[in-house]
Amino acid sequence: MVKIRLKRLGYKKNPTYRIVVIDSRSKREGAPIEELGYYNPKTKEMKLDKASAESWVKKGAQTTETVAYLIKNCDENGNLVYNKKSEQKLSKKALAKLEAQKQEEAAQAAAAAEAAAAADAAADTADNEAKESEA
Repeated sequence: MVKIRLKRLGYKKNPTYRIVVIDSRSKREGAPIEELGYYNPKTKEMKLDKASAESWVKKGAQTTETVAYLIKNCDENGNLVYNKKSEQKLSKKALAKLEAQKQEEAAQAAAAAEAAAAADAAADTADNEAKESEA
């Protein structure tokens, strides 16, 4: 089976990868059928021959999850379109604290709504008493 996968290059703790088409039974650093591009995860720099990659997929080559993500998120020139996640992961303590704050704010809003309703009711009764005294 032919796969499109990453071939690791670079030295210790500084990986760079080549995106290659290779037989699935060969080693990670084995001789590729074709090199499609490169990817540096530290700098988010990538160059990919997208047309060639898509043609290999149409021929039946299987992509790894990472390579499928890279192919999907590259522009027409083969550069990575990297979107930073806007949502930030929080610890359990931070989530509990945030939830407690939300509940406290909701309780304050409910209390303010009750106070406003009570003030409106008091104003209505005062208006009704004023109308009755005029009559």
